[in-house]
Amino acid sequence: MLYYAAVFFVIALIAAMFGFGGIAAGAAGIAKILFFVFVALTVISFLAGLFRRGG
Repeated sequence: MLYYAAVFFVIALIAAMFGFGGIAAGAAGIAKILFFVFVALTVISFLAGLFRRGG
């Protein structure tokens, strides 16, 4: 999932360089959402591993 966030971020950067504001904003928004979903899943996975080991 972090890979897809990075891909959309690169698309946003390229679109911004060429002046496609709407496309850049959309790709940046998708990248931001995917990044935060990735972070949340990482934290949940880490906590589940701690509870499974501790129990």
